Amino acid sequence: MIFVIRIAGQVKNKIKDNETMKRLKLNRKFTARLIEEDDAVVMGMVKAVAHKVAFGTVTDDFVKKLNKAREAKEGIYFMHPPRGGFKKSSKVAAPKGILGKHEDITKLAERMF
Repeated sequence: MIFVIRIAGQVKNKIKDNETMKRLKLNRKFTARLIEEDDAVVMGMVKAVAHKVAFGTVTDDFVKKLNKAREAKEGIYFMHPPRGGFKKSSKVAAPKGILGKHEDITKLAERMF
């Protein structure tokens, strides 16, 4: 499973990016969603907005912990801003920032429960 978290807000976005976010059902900042890795269409949309979201692979244990901590409404999780703030820049892609593909997305997401 891939966990996608919207980091950027709606201001100064391109219309194409806003439309893609709407189709991914990530309408607001700090909303998150679980996506199957096999779905090529949805993964293409995630890669198209990789400069606005943070995403990475998660385990089944993380999904159980997430469902216990947060209630999903139509598959969408409403997260808090991370406790302690972002440890890296929220405006730069990984590895210097938090945007794009992450190996440690679970660390960021656990601070947002």
